[in-house]
Amino acid sequence: MYTFLAGIILLIVGYFTYGKFVEKVFGVKEQRTTPAYTHEDGVDYLPMNTKKNSLIQLLNIAGVGPIFGPIMGALYGPVAFIWIVVGCIFAGAVHDYLTGMISIRNRGGHLPELAGRFLGKFMKHVVNAFAILLLLLVGTVFVTAPADLLFNLMDGWAAMGLILGAIFIYYVLATLLPIDKIIGRFYPLFGALLLISALGVGAGLVITGAPIPELTLSNFHPDNAPIFPLLFLTISCGALSGFHATQTPIISRTTQNEKQGRKIFYGMMIAEGIIAMIWAAAAMSLFDGSTGLNELLANGGPAGVVSEASTLMLGAIGGTLAVLGVIVLPITSGDTAFRSARMIIADYFNFSQKKVANRLWIALPLFVISFGLTRIDFTLLWRYFSWANQSTAVIALFVGAMYLYIAKKNYWISLIPGAFMLMATTTYILNAPIGFGLSLDVSYIGAAVISVVLLVVFFVAAKKARAKNLPLEEDISGWDSAA
Repeated sequence: MYTFLAGIILLIVGYFTYGKFVEKVFGVKEQRTTPAYTHEDGVDYLPMNTKKNSLIQLLNIAGVGPIFGPIMGALYGPVAFIWIVVGCIFAGAVHDYLTGMISIRNRGGHLPELAGRFLGKFMKHVVNAFAILLLLLVGTVFVTAPADLLFNLMDGWAAMGLILGAIFIYYVLATLLPIDKIIGRFYPLFGALLLISALGVGAGLVITGAPIPELTLSNFHPDNAPIFPLLFLTISCGALSGFHATQTPIISRTTQNEKQGRKIFYGMMIAEGIIAMIWAAAAMSLFDGSTGLNELLANGGPAGVVSEASTLMLGAIGGTLAVLGVIVLPITSGDTAFRSARMIIADYFNFSQKKVANRLWIALPLFVISFGLTRIDFTLLWRYFSWANQSTAVIALFVGAMYLYIAKKNYWISLIPGAFMLMATTTYILNAPIGFGLSLDVSYIGAAVISVVLLVVFFVAAKKARAKNLPLEEDISGWDSAA
């Protein structure tokens, strides 16, 4: 219990200390006009207040990641708490803040556009394809996960195909309509349900004195699997997630002032970390250790753990409400995953999105492909999603480091977590069955060599970019604030 509570406290302290430090390093310009005003189009670009943006951002980035990931990460024991806390403060929140703020400085550009500007035109094409793949995987995962939860909640009286169809219909509407029609209107209510459900489970753990294990030297390294790199890919959302780099530009296009960025981007990542801590603690303490958790995961998957934990902590009615809160999470990230994919493709081809027809012809093929992917086993999908997700995080962190390097600011705040995750993701793909299947020792060596080479490439490119005095932001000097 003490490890769990200390982790929650550290996350909150991190927001007020390291969050302010990162904000100071970046250098907020309160007087600079944001894309919400300079590019307002009534669809994707339009100003919304901080409270609404914060709740939308939290729901955008949360998904099932800070729930399903920590539940599976709980198999590693209390060491999972360390990654959630340290990863969230020094990697995930930094990743989200820099991605959001750099996007604001560059007309609300998505990650492929930012990568093209700061890492080279070739990277724009690579990241564009990578981001679309990731978003399709995310959208599919966030269709199947809530569908499973709803199917279990309704005790199977509604056919799975019907539930999937209903979720897809909602996704189509949320993807095509202006952001303030569905997302801006209903997300604050969904956000309240999410927070109530998570805090309810967390309070239940504390009040009942749940046997949340403490971190000790004896359980620091579990016997069932190597911590590195698996833990750092299993727990992504809630610690560090590249998916967030595809979501923050949605809100960078609706942010009214740069000063709001720390609360919206850094702060909501901290909130996600707290949610991850709660569900990791629930999974560790409620099912007789890793053996019981393994059995429940084998029979009901992470969705089964959510249902059992919610009912145990909050009873039948409260548990049902908690499950509904968890269902909200993936649905409110799946819709913005498809919306983000539409926006990225539109930006790539410079295709106006003011007309519904223009949005439709981009979105429909995405839904058709995603529906086909729902036929794939969830566990396999999650493995591909985890690697694609954290690889995207590496790219986003390197974009942030490049921006700060060119600006002659402390780029280490982004480069160090980026280099760490580069090593982790490379090791994983070299070792994993879905990758090259090499031995773990060989994978460590190969990942170290690849990481060093790419870091050298980064510094060479960064020095050239600084020497060329590469522009760091969109020129808005000609924008008429009275227009």
